[in-house]
Amino acid sequence: MNKLIKCIYICSLTLGMSTVFAQSKVTLTEDVESYTMDNGIVKVRVSKVSGDLVSFRYNDMEMFATTLSPDFHPEAKGDTPANNPNWREPSIRGSAHGYWSHDAIGVRGSAAAIPSVTIDPKTNGGKIAEVSVKAISKDRKMGTGPGTGADGDLTVDIDIRYALESNSSGVYTYCIFNHNSSYPLAQFGEARYCAKLADFFDWISVDSKVDLYYPKTYNAGDKYVYTALQSANPAFGWSSTTKNVGLFYINPSMEYMSGGPTKVEFMGHRNTSAEAEPCVLNYWRSSHYGGAEANIAAGEVWNKIIGPFFIYANSGEGSAAIYDDAKKQAAIEAAKWPYEWVKGVDYPDKNERATVKGQLVLNDQGIKSSKFTNLTVGLAHAAYVSPRPNATPEVITNWQRDGKFYQFWTKGNEDGTFEIEKVRPGNYTLYAFTDGVLGEYAQAEIVVEKGQTIDLGTLVWTPLRKGKQLWEIGIPNRNASEFFKADEHRDTEISIKYAALFPNDVNFTIGKSDVKKDWFFQHVPHNEDPNAQSAPFYGVNSPGRATPYTIIFDLSSAPKGKAILRFAICGTGTRFIDIAVNGKSAGKLDNLPGDNVITRHGSQGIWYEREFTFDADLMKKGTNTIVLTVPAGPINNGIVYDYIRLELDDK
Repeated sequence: MNKLIKCIYICSLTLGMSTVFAQSKVTLTEDVESYTMDNGIVKVRVSKVSGDLVSFRYNDMEMFATTLSPDFHPEAKGDTPANNPNWREPSIRGSAHGYWSHDAIGVRGSAAAIPSVTIDPKTNGGKIAEVSVKAISKDRKMGTGPGTGADGDLTVDIDIRYALESNSSGVYTYCIFNHNSSYPLAQFGEARYCAKLADFFDWISVDSKVDLYYPKTYNAGDKYVYTALQSANPAFGWSSTTKNVGLFYINPSMEYMSGGPTKVEFMGHRNTSAEAEPCVLNYWRSSHYGGAEANIAAGEVWNKIIGPFFIYANSGEGSAAIYDDAKKQAAIEAAKWPYEWVKGVDYPDKNERATVKGQLVLNDQGIKSSKFTNLTVGLAHAAYVSPRPNATPEVITNWQRDGKFYQFWTKGNEDGTFEIEKVRPGNYTLYAFTDGVLGEYAQAEIVVEKGQTIDLGTLVWTPLRKGKQLWEIGIPNRNASEFFKADEHRDTEISIKYAALFPNDVNFTIGKSDVKKDWFFQHVPHNEDPNAQSAPFYGVNSPGRATPYTIIFDLSSAPKGKAILRFAICGTGTRFIDIAVNGKSAGKLDNLPGDNVITRHGSQGIWYEREFTFDADLMKKGTNTIVLTVPAGPINNGIVYDYIRLELDDK
């Protein structure tokens, strides 16, 4: 091929499905209210007041919603935070364009934000431009976006940045949060980046099962069915079946996100306003499915960088091709992480990051195979007491609920070997979990030094067992995927359907019954209301009667000692479960936390273990029963099991 055609071909590959016919340099211009960055493919405008991305044009097509004109800004008319102590940006915020939920405006007498050019394309031949909109909190609370209160919700400095590269079909954004020693307690509310898109976007792509036509007329549905596992879906967003374009968020790393590799989250839906704009959301801290904590104590010195992540625009023949291209671009972005152009902030470059490797060896008397299935290994902050007002209630935060610190995870191999790359220097705890093994491995005080490769060698993992295993139900895998109807968890009426599917409730015989057919994945109150239905945001609130799940099993002899029922739970809406053995009450499994997994149509949330011990002499030789009963109440008030095991300590 000739040189021109070859150049076009290479550029097209570099930009995914966006065709570029000439080398395009980045230009940066500004006026009193905004910065404009343009590379010939993407042109974006950034508000100097809020740090919002008020316009995103791809091949001269506006991709964002324009409920109000992006050109309308009060500061252009002379009304600014500096001269008006009661100034608040108008309702365009939250109604259109792209924005961080904690912005640079602040409230009540806020000083003006500090805009600046942090990378001038004139100094690098038009390769890249970056702008910053910074706000110092001092004695004022920051944040006026969705999820914050009318008076903001925390004292923390904010620095919002956007960067545009030449020949790039998208823009990067990141936010730097700082809390200094003079600041009071800070508690992040809903923390995310949201973009509300143009009306022509009508196809949502979140994961392989949420990849569907979603026109404005479908807005009556429940937005909580459009959730997915964040770590497994680094590219997500919308495309248009009429314009053949797409807009996606791409997370090149999950280190700055909360909740680790098992976090289920909102990634897109239609706005609940009358306009019903298509939304794409990058939540780094939320209250969904058990949520996360990002609280900073008074006087604590803390900083965190969320991102940079990529807002990617593309085009192609059909939504499937457009989504596939976005996933390919995600792999490209992951390979480039950490980005070389991020300078002057707490963001270690490639040479400053470390690799941590080792090999886990399983020592479990109940498991014959030495091979691991779906081994997941990570480095995260050790469990800690999350600061809260008056220190009550005390909350122990582990990696599943942590949004305050960085986390690094990888998939291990069948033989237990693993390698975690691009780790920031610091002090971590090493965690691991795998399918088929109850519990998790943990080793504290893993010190990661700058630019080093750390070989932890052989790590022997001996899972906890309290006695001889008598039976088990399910697979310990941190979700309910193996149970009946779990694949239909997004059906908003699935909790109601239990009553028709199991009119006599679950009766499960060990050794005969099949979890795929005979164990309904939600243990919920049994519906008796013929008019029961699911309401958006609230699930099924209709009352139901108490629901017993009966487990039937045989013993070859009368047991002695203590019996231990071990539960792994991955979704909780009830505060207790009654337990009976052979018709006699044995007590309650109580003080269970809540995570709204059933209300929000999920199959996994915060995973945890509970044990229930009872006298083994309640059991007998021959046939026995254990009945687990969820009390009467709203149908949402149930539980989702990951795994149940009965052990016997006869010593």
